[in-house]
Amino acid sequence: MQLKPLVLVWLLFIFALTGCLPESSTKINTGEPQSDFNWNVPARLPLPIDPENNPASEEKFQLGRHLFYDKRLSGNGTQACADCHQQSKAFSDSEILPKGSTGAFLDRNSQSLVNSSYNASYTWANNSLVRIEQQILIPLFTEEPIEHGINDFNQQAILEQLRQEPKYPQLFADAFNTNINNIDYGHIVDAIAVFVRGINSFNSPYDAYIAGDLNAISASAKRGEVLFFGERFECFHCHGGYNFSDSTIDRTMTFFEKPFHNTGLYNIDGNGAYPPDNTGIMSGTNLDSDMGKFRAPGLRNIALTAPYTHDGSVSSLREMLEIYAAGGRVIEDGEFAGDGRVNPFKDGLITGFPASDQDMEDVIDFLNSLTDEQLVSNKRFSNPWE
Repeated sequence: MQLKPLVLVWLLFIFALTGCLPESSTKINTGEPQSDFNWNVPARLPLPIDPENNPASEEKFQLGRHLFYDKRLSGNGTQACADCHQQSKAFSDSEILPKGSTGAFLDRNSQSLVNSSYNASYTWANNSLVRIEQQILIPLFTEEPIEHGINDFNQQAILEQLRQEPKYPQLFADAFNTNINNIDYGHIVDAIAVFVRGINSFNSPYDAYIAGDLNAISASAKRGEVLFFGERFECFHCHGGYNFSDSTIDRTMTFFEKPFHNTGLYNIDGNGAYPPDNTGIMSGTNLDSDMGKFRAPGLRNIALTAPYTHDGSVSSLREMLEIYAAGGRVIEDGEFAGDGRVNPFKDGLITGFPASDQDMEDVIDFLNSLTDEQLVSNKRFSNPWE
């Protein structure tokens, strides 16, 4: 099971850069549930996919939970996964751009990890990452920009530190039936992946409302629901379904889509250009038509995860709705000045719509009703070291 992380990460990047990526529609093997693991998902909804080569178990979940909050899993002992994915913020953070363990800013805003078990792809703009295990390699081992900062020079020392922790021998033995001296980064990645898959959230007021409690949300939120799912606002086309994202997969699906969208946030040169370090999936496909295309995130707990968009450049839900109402963003001056409304690569659904102040407030109230207050205090997902 020995994993050579830097080699695997390099291969992932090579595949992305050369365009050797999976097709947008991919056949999957959903299989039967591998265990009686607690997915924290109501019976009315399908379960996430449980990979045959890393089936979920409570033992892996608890080991992954410890590793997720452990700062020793970084090159200088200062960075845990939880630093950029905080429970109080629906496992995102409140930064425009997060910082890695050495203080370098990362390129993109931290996404919420909640319900990421249902994502059809991972990160903002990489259609080759279709499993959480693949994604975890990137923050752990990427060297530019550095996140956790694990590399060839320190990875063995980090493993030794973990082996010296009194709690880990039993946790690794329970999860993988292995001696602590035999653990490797394959075990670590698999355990964290199971923990992340287990962070699911379906206890919002809106969930209570659709389950039959007609008083669970306000009259304003009900009006906002109608607008959200209506053809004037058209939010549901990219943010539909139980996870409020069109990039969703579960055990009931044989085929799934991995759509990415240009929402007209930029048009720097008048020909559709986005900032050169954030061109969306174009950086992997090299197709001009993919300029500015990013994955539509799920909207559950969206009120907790500001700022918004891939680069954290939108500060509030109201600002985000105003951009959509205008059919794109106009930046008047500065290095990114341009009229995103006329971006030639913009998604055809981003055409703008009339909206009153009351309409805007109603949709925001609806989005607020997607907040699961139990999530942020659920001890199952909290820091076990405290």
